[in-house]
Amino acid sequence: MIDHTHDAARRSWVASARGHPDFPLQNLPLGIFSHHGDTPRGGVAIGDHILDLPAALELGLLKGEAGLAAEAAAGRSLNPLFALGAGPRAALRTRLFELLADDAPPAVQALGPRILRETAACTPHIPAEIGDYTDFFAGIHHALNGGRLFRPDNPLLANYKYVPVAYHGRASSIRPSGTPVRRPEGQRKLAEEAAPSFGPCRNLDYELELGIWIGPGNPLGTPIPIAEAHAHIAGFCLLNDWSARDIQSWEYQPLGPFLAKSFQTSISPWVITPEAMAPFRLPQPPRPAGDPAPLPHLLAEYDQSHGALNLALEVHLLTPVMRARGMAPQRLSRAGADKLYWTVAQMMAHHTSGGCNLNPGDLFGSGTISAPEETGWGSLMELSRGGRQPVQLDSGETRRFLADGDEVIFRARAAREGFVPIGFGECRGVVAAQPERPR
Repeated sequence: MIDHTHDAARRSWVASARGHPDFPLQNLPLGIFSHHGDTPRGGVAIGDHILDLPAALELGLLKGEAGLAAEAAAGRSLNPLFALGAGPRAALRTRLFELLADDAPPAVQALGPRILRETAACTPHIPAEIGDYTDFFAGIHHALNGGRLFRPDNPLLANYKYVPVAYHGRASSIRPSGTPVRRPEGQRKLAEEAAPSFGPCRNLDYELELGIWIGPGNPLGTPIPIAEAHAHIAGFCLLNDWSARDIQSWEYQPLGPFLAKSFQTSISPWVITPEAMAPFRLPQPPRPAGDPAPLPHLLAEYDQSHGALNLALEVHLLTPVMRARGMAPQRLSRAGADKLYWTVAQMMAHHTSGGCNLNPGDLFGSGTISAPEETGWGSLMELSRGGRQPVQLDSGETRRFLADGDEVIFRARAAREGFVPIGFGECRGVVAAQPERPR
C-alpha cells in the first residue's frame, strides 16, 4: 500500500501544507465542513485549507473512479464513500495528490481560490451518520490501572486476554471537536453513604481513545473473518470517551456503563484513511510470556505483522487559570497506539463473530490508551489514583478530576523515519457547568 503518495520528497503548492504538523500533502484526510454557515459538504484537509470536493467536481477535476468516490463524499456525510471500500477511496487519494502536488499543471494551481477554503472560516461536522457506536476496552494498561483501584489482587477479569471486551455505546450523543461538554447529572453514592443522591457529577474524567470508522459492512449472520477485517476499515480519528466516574461506579454493575458514558463522546472531525497510515503500521507486540494465544478466529498472520500503529497520542489540559495567564496547555500524558492489547481487526472479527452486522459509518472506540509508565496514563482516574493523589499542574493548581472551565485537548502524530509525519488534528472539549434546574 506504500506508493508515490507517501514520497517524503513531494511537496504541495498549497504553502501552508509544507511542514504542516497534521495535514501535509501525504495525509489528505476526509471530512464534512460548511463554509460561512452554508450547506455541509465533503472536503479534504490540506495545510490550513480545505479542498472543496463539490467545487472540484464542478470544475471537472475529478473523473473516473476518483470522480465516483468524490461524488460519494461530496454530500452531507461520508457514509456513501465508506460503503465503496478501499479501491475508489485510494483512487480519490491518488488524484487529489496529483492535483495538490507542486508539479500540478499551472492551470490547476490557478484554480486554488475556487476549490480551497480557509479552515479558520469553516465549521467541521461529524463526518458520517453514525448508526451504531461500540466502545472497546483494549488498552490493557488502563484496564490494569483501573482494576488495581478496585481489585488489587485481581485487576483483570478472567475473560480479558481471551475476548476483546466491549459495550454498545450511544451514537446520538457523539459530537465533533469543539462542542462544549455539559457536566452530567446522575445518581452518586460514596462508600460511607447509606443511600445514593442525585446531582451533578463530581468526578468527571476524560479517556484517550482511537476512533475507528467502519467502511463496507457485513450481512446479518455473516461474520467478517479476521483475514478480511482490514478491508472493512474506512479510517481513524481521535475519540474522547468522557466519563462520569462517580455515577459509573454506582450504576455499572451488573450490565456496564450507562448514564456515565452516554452524555457525550467527542471526536476529531477528520478521517485519517488507512492509505495515509500505510507507512506507520507495526507488528502487533508479542504477548507476555504465559498469556494465552488468541483463539483461531482472532488470529491472522497479516494482522499480527501489520495490525498495530506507530501513532503517539497526547492529552493536554488548559484550565481557566492557565488561560487567564496566557499559559500554554499542559501535556498530561503521551502513549502509543501500539500499547493496545487487541488490534482493530481483532475487535472487528470479534464484534461480528456472533453474526452482528456492521454498517458503513459505524464507529468503534479502542478503549483508553495508556502506556505502562505514569507519563502515558490516559485518564485522570489513573493519574490521580482514583482521586486519592491530586495531579500537580504547572499553574500551581491541582486536579483530582475535571473542573468547570477545563479544556481537554487530544492530539496524535504518526511518524517513521523516511516518511513525512502526519497528524490527526485536535479533539477538544471545554467542561461547561450543569445549569440550575427547578427541583
